Amino acid sequence: MRLSQFLMPTLRENPSEAQIVSHRLMLRAGMIRQSSAGIYTWLPLGFRVLKRIEQIVREEQDAAGCQEMLMPTIQPAELWRESGRYDDYGKEMLRIRDRHDREMLYGPTNEELITDIFRNAVRSYKELPKLLYHIQWKFRDEVRPRFGVMRGREFLMKDSYSFDIDAAAARRSYNKMFVAYLRTFARMGLKAIPMAAETGPIGGDLSHEFIILAETGESQVYCHRDLVEFDVLATEVDYEADLQPIVDKWTSLYAATDEKHDPAIFAQIPESDRVEARGIEVGHIFYFGTKYSAPMKATVTDAEGKDVVVHMGSYGIGVSRLVGAIIEASHDDAGIIWPDSVAPFDVALVNLRSGDAACDAAAGDLYTKLRNAGLEVLYDDRAESPGVKFATMDLIGLPWQLIVGPRGLKSGVVELKRRSTGAKEELTIDAALARLAAKG
Repeated sequence: MRLSQFLMPTLRENPSEAQIVSHRLMLRAGMIRQSSAGIYTWLPLGFRVLKRIEQIVREEQDAAGCQEMLMPTIQPAELWRESGRYDDYGKEMLRIRDRHDREMLYGPTNEELITDIFRNAVRSYKELPKLLYHIQWKFRDEVRPRFGVMRGREFLMKDSYSFDIDAAAARRSYNKMFVAYLRTFARMGLKAIPMAAETGPIGGDLSHEFIILAETGESQVYCHRDLVEFDVLATEVDYEADLQPIVDKWTSLYAATDEKHDPAIFAQIPESDRVEARGIEVGHIFYFGTKYSAPMKATVTDAEGKDVVVHMGSYGIGVSRLVGAIIEASHDDAGIIWPDSVAPFDVALVNLRSGDAACDAAAGDLYTKLRNAGLEVLYDDRAESPGVKFATMDLIGLPWQLIVGPRGLKSGVVELKRRSTGAKEELTIDAALARLAAKG
């Protein structure tokens, strides 16, 4: 994509309404624009990041045996009355009436709807377990939406739901999601630590929230240092095997948010192994048994032909929230530093002197060859000064910058910069292409 044709309205100054780093940088980088309080338009740069995060989430859900579907954003109020949550949920739920005066709502979550789908589709224990998910926009009418996409009113969520014959089988589904979440966040370059959590309005008696460490995090967290250093992706996972040992490995060490922190227990950890930091929640998993299936009569027949109420769990990842969370965890004074796996483009190709015949020819040739190598390229072909171009590319944080200038071309070299470290290297054009193609 040529930057001269790309919609990316960057800002030089920090917007006054942005209170946290991710909100400031997303506005400055031209990723989002506010439509109304807590509701944002995702501009092309931001939307590309959103889709890459969504795809990693999808791949890990599929690997764990989940089946993707898509549920509507508007739900009938009668389902929520069946579960007993319609009047309990509060003003965060947007309640509406259609033209026939039927009560509807803009879904803040989907436990009721998925339970209704299941009870009308599954009859026998032989069809269990079922793991279903979708990635869909949600709406919660926050009283004080703030921090950009970190706490907006409209947001993109991945919700998955498990249905099992009993508590033991439900725990196996829970463990699958536990492990899938660890892998999902690790693939995004994040260190996510599972911490025992309150179940809140979802209900149930088993819950973990996944927290990434970031200096600007919303919560104070305490954990054992080993949890930060575990390599989640070092080994492949067999989701049909017993995953309890993996879960035990992660839950046997101390990890707590300030809400559940026990200073006495934490003090028993050797001081060198104690980590006190700020953290951001990026995912939450729940097992809640028959909280929804019992009142909504979601049953299957067991081996003896008797009706049995199924056990359920739900598992959420804030896809749009993750965009902000990654920036909070990965930035510097110059701008965003995208992990390779979620960056909107792989390479920034910077032509330092657009209009110069040699620079235009070399940059154009590189642009074609990089794209043919399977790399996503943002080609800065604007008639701007080198300083403006460097500042823009540091701001938007693409993993690699390939810089073409008249002085280098005379020596037969281009400059390759790694955004995360700032390391620069002069290479021949062929060597630079080979280096980047190996990353593609």
